Amino acid sequence: MNLADLWEAVAAALPDATAQIHGDRTETYAEFEARAARLAGAFAAHGVGPGTKVAMYLYNAPEWLETTFAALKLRAVPVNVNFRYLADELTYLLDNSDAEVLLYHGALADRVAAVRARAPRLRLLVQVETAEADRVPLLPGAHRYEDLVAAHAPAPRIARSAEDHVFLYTGGTTGLPKGVMWTHADLFKQFSAGYVVLGEVPATVEAVGAAAKTMREMGVAGPQIAAPPLMHGMAWFTSMSRLMTGGTVVTLTKRSFDPHELWQCVERHRVAMCVIVGDAFARPMIRALEEAEARGRTYDISSLMVIVSGGVMWTPGCKKPFLDRGVGMLMDGLGSSEATGIGMMITTAGDDPALAKFTPNPGTRVLTEDGRDVVPGSGEIGLLAVTGALPSGYYKDPEKSAATWKTIDGVRYSFPGDWARVESDGSITLLGRGSVCINTGGEKVFPEEVEEVLKLHPGVDDCVVVGVPDARWGEAIAAVVQPRAGAPAPDAATLVAFARERLAAYKSPKKVVAVDRILRSPAGKADYRWAREVAAQAPA
Repeated sequence: MNLADLWEAVAAALPDATAQIHGDRTETYAEFEARAARLAGAFAAHGVGPGTKVAMYLYNAPEWLETTFAALKLRAVPVNVNFRYLADELTYLLDNSDAEVLLYHGALADRVAAVRARAPRLRLLVQVETAEADRVPLLPGAHRYEDLVAAHAPAPRIARSAEDHVFLYTGGTTGLPKGVMWTHADLFKQFSAGYVVLGEVPATVEAVGAAAKTMREMGVAGPQIAAPPLMHGMAWFTSMSRLMTGGTVVTLTKRSFDPHELWQCVERHRVAMCVIVGDAFARPMIRALEEAEARGRTYDISSLMVIVSGGVMWTPGCKKPFLDRGVGMLMDGLGSSEATGIGMMITTAGDDPALAKFTPNPGTRVLTEDGRDVVPGSGEIGLLAVTGALPSGYYKDPEKSAATWKTIDGVRYSFPGDWARVESDGSITLLGRGSVCINTGGEKVFPEEVEEVLKLHPGVDDCVVVGVPDARWGEAIAAVVQPRAGAPAPDAATLVAFARERLAAYKSPKKVVAVDRILRSPAGKADYRWAREVAAQAPA
């Protein structure tokens, strides 16, 4: 299954159905197909073909998925780029990915100009203009997106391969970004969970088109909206999956997250599914609901059937308010860029979110460092591993690929680096990523466990926990805390005592630093390097 073939089949089956909504812009599947085909024609005229890397340095816009489709049509490789990246970060990613094509919003043109001479492989620059801030003079040799679409005929369809690739670059919050290589075949296997309502996965391209039409007629392919931007893998891949099943993708127009805009879109477009990335999005979304209710203007979110989260912590206190307001199901996925589908925690109306547990999916194991399966209920900790549809590896990094994807007894597994326990009932308790684990006095402490506790304090809106050098302990636990707006800021002693009531004493912070705002990526991922610098520089 090649994804371009599948999208073409869906467009043929549902030409008049809405594929994308962005503000006042609405695009049908026929328009989506036509614009992507013309863009592919422009790409081909500039030498783009199988294996060419097409980097997208873009904010949310219909052009994101159009560009993805156009690249896939030519068997080229779409590459996501964080729009917050500045010169050095952007240069690194363009070089590491071997990008030859770069699409960028006009508002980012000055950053592109700053790296142009440092990215000699680039041979096609395309400026996207979807807001007033984007209407800037073209860089030398660059082309306007709309000019290319208007000037070129649709690219002819070609034979394609299920082994073509999509590159998903990790956020780089704990190290340099790495390009995770996904084949179309494995992405299709991941996306095929969307066919669960049909009882079977379509086996041919034609059947995919027919399935999309059936699901649209059944009303189970309703609009989806993502809180994180499309450049984040969770938003990008779930949007691709939604289009594969004939659904509608709604994108936010503002270039920083506005929860009120999200709820306005849910109400206006009768959104059925919302994608978030843990508490970083859930908390402001809950506050926006509360603010609207306080003003006597309650958002109509009755269409919202499910909220899906993945990648970071989603605490019980940030789940209950959604259930209380009628959201039917909360799905908390356990996975990462390197391994999706490790496990799932599902909470429905009437459930206590605090009692929900991660249920491992088939193919998931928790292995000790010496390769044994962790015995349920033993209290041992181990590394999560999963088999099934997996990435091919990291682009141009065989050493790290070998450390992440390992073959055990003839079966290939992904080890994304997360530590966990297996409880006596077989459920999984996630402890955190080993790369940010703190070794304090010989004890391992996972930041997420401490963060989850500190966020329970009514005076804390957000926090990140890191290890800082300490003469006595090797590393001391430091909490960088963002106080809740309108609430008294808790002092350090109060937070330490609060943590000690709920955690072993050695896990409580030895240093607390208050900041105006926690620095997170647009996708809500904590920037642990920033937090370490802040904690290390602050007085004890």
